[in-house]
Amino acid sequence: QVRLVESGGGLVQAGDSLTVSCAPFGHWSNIYAMAWFRQAPGKERELVAATSWDERRIKYADSVKGRFTISRDTAANTLRLQMNNLKPEDTAVYYCAATLSNTRTILTSQHEYDYWGQGTQVTVSS
Repeated sequence: QVRLVESGGGLVQAGDSLTVSCAPFGHWSNIYAMAWFRQAPGKERELVAATSWDERRIKYADSVKGRFTISRDTAANTLRLQMNNLKPEDTAVYYCAATLSNTRTILTSQHEYDYWGQGTQVTVSS
């Protein structure tokens, strides 16, 4: 069983930067595809960024390209999302997701992920 714990959310102003992190607990190996999703009030959960287990393939939502960077620190067993030039429309609960996968296929659907964190709130004021 794997448990994911996010941290780093908060309240920032438009144009600021923020990094959210995700740490796994339990039976974990590095052969996990991982992703960040977000859900704003009244909206469906959407993919923000996804990485294959080896970071050889990465995908970003069009709305965050050039502003957000997904990365994983293998030694620290941590997935991070660096968010720059934040906009009010980035306000949402951000969720970390993972699934066992040793292929380089990017998994873009939330239904493809088996493990989820509890979410961390990111609020961007204008």
